[in-house]
Amino acid sequence: MNFKNYKLDGFYDEYFSQDLKPRDYAAPIVDKILQLTPKELKTKQAAAELALLNMGITFNVTHEGQGVERIFPFDILPRVVPFHEWQELTRGLRQRVQALNLFLSDVYGGQKILKDKVIPRELVLSGASFRKECIGLKPPKDIWCHITGSDLIRDDSGKFYVLEDNLRCPSGVSYVIENRLVMKRIFPDVFLNSRSLPVDDYTSKLLDLLTYVSPRENSGTVVVLTPGIYNSAYFEHSFLAQQMGVTLVEGRDLTVQGDMVYMRTTQGPQRVDVIYRRIDDAFLDPEVFNKDSMLGVPGLMRAYQKGNVALVNAPGTGIADDKVIYKFVPDMIRYYLSEEPLVANVPTYLCSDSKERDYVLANLKSLVVKSANEAGGYGMLIGPASTAKQRSEFAAKIKKAPRNFMAQPTISLSRAPTIADKTRFEGRHVDLRPYILFGKDTYILPGGLTRVALKKGSLVVNSSQGGGSKDTWVLAEEEDYNA
Repeated sequence: MNFKNYKLDGFYDEYFSQDLKPRDYAAPIVDKILQLTPKELKTKQAAAELALLNMGITFNVTHEGQGVERIFPFDILPRVVPFHEWQELTRGLRQRVQALNLFLSDVYGGQKILKDKVIPRELVLSGASFRKECIGLKPPKDIWCHITGSDLIRDDSGKFYVLEDNLRCPSGVSYVIENRLVMKRIFPDVFLNSRSLPVDDYTSKLLDLLTYVSPRENSGTVVVLTPGIYNSAYFEHSFLAQQMGVTLVEGRDLTVQGDMVYMRTTQGPQRVDVIYRRIDDAFLDPEVFNKDSMLGVPGLMRAYQKGNVALVNAPGTGIADDKVIYKFVPDMIRYYLSEEPLVANVPTYLCSDSKERDYVLANLKSLVVKSANEAGGYGMLIGPASTAKQRSEFAAKIKKAPRNFMAQPTISLSRAPTIADKTRFEGRHVDLRPYILFGKDTYILPGGLTRVALKKGSLVVNSSQGGGSKDTWVLAEEEDYNA
């Protein structure tokens, strides 16, 4: 296998420039790949898949009413990010998460940004993820979005954009850590010479953050709250709890007594200080949100309001990753920080605006339309790949509930070489999800999760829609590329 017949098709490629010469930072890995025979590459890909299977790295997909457990697809050709690009991205991400946290503190507090009409009040207050129950809340250390996963893409010029922010329960970080472990096993010599920044300290950084927000200074009993084994990200919940050395619990394992949260143990009740919750707001506390929830803990919000327990992320953060509110993040940065955004948004049209809605309806064939609160690649229309029937159906949905839809131009996502059919290299579209821990300090996991659209021509990288992942190597020092 070689890159002789590799085609760029006009897209920005993470390995090669338009004349098919390896980029400086990618040249070492290209050289190593070319030293391997087709049989050796196939063997290494098979070894990676077997390792993932043996490690139990899976996700659950609900299909036609049945839960299907799958191995998370993985491609052994890593994505490589040069040091100078990573520095620029991290500056932009730090800026962005700081502004998002200030927005959440404001919108559930004095609502100055709404009074000053920087963001239309009705868009925020009508958001499905805006929790009026959280107005007036003061989370420990005034931190709302402790953990953020902002999805980044490149266009055909190589420029990075933030595609969306994930602040509720951003998932996928366990795959970053396990992907690296697999790569070390199957490419030990290549990895040792790669000078890529480590990712295996993420869980220790996460535990530091969780204990930092504990309401008791000298105690930090932390638990991970999961909906249970049928959740699509259950592997990650158990993995992170195990790596941090904390207890994985379900709602039935917790109880509230005297406005404090306790965990049932064999030695009796133990007070809990911090809950890293992987349950949506609606199911957290049946006394406050969904009264029919069997997943949450009755009285949890009461304990939280009293300051007796920390919830990570704070309830109500979903309004900051509403895909409609996303349009205003650059305005948040200017409003709260008096700075220009360092990483741009993708141009966005709101269907709640009559002029922009008319433009969207007239151009559905060329736009990507998204529902405000859907995730995982669901609830969206990719115009260039859609049928007339699909466009007609989406037009009707937009007209019925315009606030719930936004549209963006179809971005030519960058591509990276991927092993196709185990016989050749082909370019596949990728995005990048860095993970940001916002606490006493801001820590950004080097690289994050590169998701890859394994279906030829597809722009959808989500695992539930046929996507997979790659290991992401952020190189430590540019001057060492050719060492």
